[in-house]
Amino acid sequence: MIEIFIEDLNQKFSYPEGITLKEILQNLNGKFKDVVGGKFEGEIVDIHTPIRKSGSLKFLTKKDPESLEILRHSLAHIMAQALKEIYGDKNVHLGVGPTTENGFYYDVEIEGVRLTDEDLPKIEEKMKDIIKNGYTIERYELPREEAVKFFEEKREIYKIDIIKHNIPEGEPISLYEQGNFVDLCRGPHLPSTDKAGSFKLVSVSGAYWRGKETNPMLQRIYGVAFWTEKDLKDYLNMLEEAKKRDHRKIGKELELFMIDEEVGGGLAIWLPKGAIIRKEIEDAWKEEHLKRGYQLVYTPHVGKEHLWQTSGHLSFYQENMYPRMQIEEEGYYVKPMNCPFHVEIYKSKQRSYKELPIRLAELGTVYRYERSGALHGLMRVRGFTQDDAHIICREDQVEDEIKEVLNFALETLKSYGFEEFEIYLSTRPEKSVGDDRMWEVATQSLRKAIESTGLDYKVDEGGGAFYGPKIDVKIKDAIGRMWQCSTIQFDFNLPERFDMYYIGEDNQRHRPYMVHRAIFGSIERFIGVLIEHYTGFLPVWLSPVQVKIIPIADKHLDFANKVKDILLQNKVRVEVDDRSERMNKKIRDAELQKVPFMLVIGDKEIENNSLSVREKGVGKTESMSIDNFVEKIRFLIKEKK
Repeated sequence: MIEIFIEDLNQKFSYPEGITLKEILQNLNGKFKDVVGGKFEGEIVDIHTPIRKSGSLKFLTKKDPESLEILRHSLAHIMAQALKEIYGDKNVHLGVGPTTENGFYYDVEIEGVRLTDEDLPKIEEKMKDIIKNGYTIERYELPREEAVKFFEEKREIYKIDIIKHNIPEGEPISLYEQGNFVDLCRGPHLPSTDKAGSFKLVSVSGAYWRGKETNPMLQRIYGVAFWTEKDLKDYLNMLEEAKKRDHRKIGKELELFMIDEEVGGGLAIWLPKGAIIRKEIEDAWKEEHLKRGYQLVYTPHVGKEHLWQTSGHLSFYQENMYPRMQIEEEGYYVKPMNCPFHVEIYKSKQRSYKELPIRLAELGTVYRYERSGALHGLMRVRGFTQDDAHIICREDQVEDEIKEVLNFALETLKSYGFEEFEIYLSTRPEKSVGDDRMWEVATQSLRKAIESTGLDYKVDEGGGAFYGPKIDVKIKDAIGRMWQCSTIQFDFNLPERFDMYYIGEDNQRHRPYMVHRAIFGSIERFIGVLIEHYTGFLPVWLSPVQVKIIPIADKHLDFANKVKDILLQNKVRVEVDDRSERMNKKIRDAELQKVPFMLVIGDKEIENNSLSVREKGVGKTESMSIDNFVEKIRFLIKEKK
């Protein structure tokens, strides 16, 4: 017998080992309605899965956000069944069909068929038929040999591959059946197909089996799904808005950056206007760090093989690193992280307790191998600049340092217009390095820092890295999407590996605490988020061109250039549109380039020594003296409005 504590009843029950949620609900005589699954010991389970150990159980209904995992997993199977019915059971070979943040996908091979977006409505209709039919979903298990034989008969080569390479010997092999469709799966799934909610298939793309270019290319069909039609429509509207805000499209239109396949995928090239945005962000970053007692450093882009052996990167991270380079009998690697270099800076001389804390900061460009299918504009690249800092401190300094870092991160993100945050605390996993005391001190300092902000947070129990607990900060953009930005991560691994120490008051060696910290995460990704958040209409201080001067005719050019010189002297980025075009076209072009201010100059402006000012988003033209305009724009730039 096993003991199951049912949270919904605040009561413990004894059940036979292997009981299912469905049987538990039957034993409770209908006390709970509309249950679609449960959460057992933190893991989502469906009504079909046997429970084989004692633990805590919470029932899930459609009101629980976790229930979407069950819905979306079931819809992946419903889509796979639809493909089988449309294109023939023997012609469709199934790969994997996991859930995503807002939906699901399935990787499939269809003999003789290359799907396009035009095929999606037909697949949707078949899925709706399957849902309408209300097939009961059943789970059963097969011995390993029988499962292999079953899928061999169905010519499901990818399922056999999963059984042989992903399911350990002795682990149950579960299958789910609905109507005449059977699939290898761990679940969770709905009780029946007619319980499925609202969905839409959104795209088709290619995906290598297991993500390896040497394996067959499958077709990946994406869908989104929610319990209600309203939630689905809201999400689809958000997707449409996201298309308009796509930083790749805006970046090309505004000539901010480019990614050239001749140079290499995932390697961003900053064009002059984009370089201005980056410069402003980096200058502000450096200024704020110097104010807060950080020391700026610069480190090489490559390091000796021995450095990465000592750090552990070659043991644990090599698949994400670029290949070894041989130089004068020595091995070198392009750096995937800046941490080991900062450690070496710390170790360049003996440190006293009086010197701590030491805060080393760097805008360090790193290189990581990303699969080509994962690359996405500035959001997912192979070369990017981390706004790295490492804080090395004593135990009695940890709490204050963490509070300062978290406040620094939140203040910085707010200064760019972000006001809503999600904060996560990730705690010690089962396998970890570092002693119990260090973990306790570190975790409590992170917790106290979050609580001091008054913001809500979520705890990811056991979700920390093996080398230390961490805080993650996500920001919400203008259309409600969350983006991972700041990370505050303790590291107990590198201080041990590199034998970092300081001399304490007792004249003995002591191991310092080391905190790895990034506010933006990466400059590239953060700029991509900014572009999408503002739809390219960046704040004045970040705009590559802050003022466009539009002379109505050639006779107004001299006055236009005079105004330009005054603005340049006041450190305003300004251009004169001296093209032989109509004024309305010049205004329209400036609007398309997202220029914050346009100054239209004609006879009246010259006569009155004034400016006709058109401000982005205001919708009316204002007459203003040159001095007043200069004062206004300088204020906006200085205050980063």
